[in-house]
Amino acid sequence: MPEAWDPAIATLDDDARKLKELGYDQQLERSWGGFTNFAISFSIISILAGCFTTYGQAWNNGGPIAISWGWPILSALILIIAFCMSEILSAYPTAGGIYYWSLRLGGPSWGWFTGWFNWVGLIGVVASVDYGAALFCSYTIGLFDNSYDAFDLKHIFLIYAIFLACHTVLNLFPSHILRWWNDASAYWHIIGPTIVALILLFWLKVPHQSFSFVFTEKINNSGFFDGKNAGGGYWFYVLPLGFLLTQYTITGYDACAHLSEETRGAAKAAARGLWQAVFYSAIGGWILLLLFTFAAHNVDFINNVNGNNPYGAGYVVGVFSSALGITAFKIVMIIATIGQFFCAGSGMTSLSRMTYAFSRDRAIPGHQMWSRVNRAHAPVNATLLGAAICIIVALPALKGNSANIPFAFYALTQITVIGLYIAYVIPVYLRWRMGDSFVAGPWTLGSKYRWMCPIAVIEVIIVCIYFSLPFSPAG
Repeated sequence: MPEAWDPAIATLDDDARKLKELGYDQQLERSWGGFTNFAISFSIISILAGCFTTYGQAWNNGGPIAISWGWPILSALILIIAFCMSEILSAYPTAGGIYYWSLRLGGPSWGWFTGWFNWVGLIGVVASVDYGAALFCSYTIGLFDNSYDAFDLKHIFLIYAIFLACHTVLNLFPSHILRWWNDASAYWHIIGPTIVALILLFWLKVPHQSFSFVFTEKINNSGFFDGKNAGGGYWFYVLPLGFLLTQYTITGYDACAHLSEETRGAAKAAARGLWQAVFYSAIGGWILLLLFTFAAHNVDFINNVNGNNPYGAGYVVGVFSSALGITAFKIVMIIATIGQFFCAGSGMTSLSRMTYAFSRDRAIPGHQMWSRVNRAHAPVNATLLGAAICIIVALPALKGNSANIPFAFYALTQITVIGLYIAYVIPVYLRWRMGDSFVAGPWTLGSKYRWMCPIAVIEVIIVCIYFSLPFSPAG
């Protein structure tokens, strides 16, 4: 007899019934609507986080063209990946998300490897975003208190630990509380960038750069190829390293899947929320990045030619400090810091749900403990485990070089990209391999999967190769 006729299933609503058909009971609180599901991925992508914290990666490795042209090109490729993932999510709307898709499409081994890449990537998301927020918070405090050492790595790590503790406590609450957090975060990520954009349009103390500079200028501060910004070394090694800005910023949108068991009408709403989070973030992020680059008037200062830029070569805070008055500078930094704080809190939500679901399928040591939920249907133990790992992996950030640059932070961004995108593309490959035998959900690509899936796979392979290479001659 078909499973749909099981009397136990017949008493459930549509979402719980679908989940039961996939092999799980409804344990988490299903109180989210489509907007909140979209909001969590939109918040984790966070153009107030990645666009600000990794702007220097593109500036130093390629220059303005890595930003003005690299962002839209990479965003289009990432959107194709998101479309492919949305189709699979619609068929399998579970909290485990990506690893469960691989399990169903390829078998347990595929699911196990996918899950561990996904889990490591989500650890990188929370740790890197919270650390980036701590950096911005420390720099902001320094703007208000001249006696405060904003660049002291111990100060920054203490702020990181405080932020992580706040996000851990937040995620001990049930999902109807987290709904307010993620809705507020989405609005902040709409209003905040708008204010920043207006400041960069109308409140600069320097002239805007030319269109020619923004769309044609090349910079090589990487240390490779004697700083040359022409030739094969620049085009095929240095410039692609700058694309980490885009690939790192537009990550974490698998959160729509991890929160699908807490979303009503998940087979449609979560699938739609995933690709829309990527699409709207790509547009908003490009506008912000162009405005950053138009404001980059004092190129020598930003490049730290005379050694007088305390923020380091290419870092976006140097752009703000050289282009804005102190009041406007403070406003931009506060908006960015709060946005990053929101982003990391949503990232912890995604990590806790993925940890819970992966443990539910006995894939993490101590799974009996991490798969428990409390009376309020919140995965408390999974949240605490994720927080503990995030503290451990960030410990190397206590030590930097002579310029106090925490290379551990940049390593975390690469871990995030490689871990998450490998996890994203494995089920996409498996779905492509299945061909027309794949049973689609209500949101489907139709025959378009035949060209979208291979593009997604090739993009991720290339990205993982490049972001495993040294980013400097010392590396």
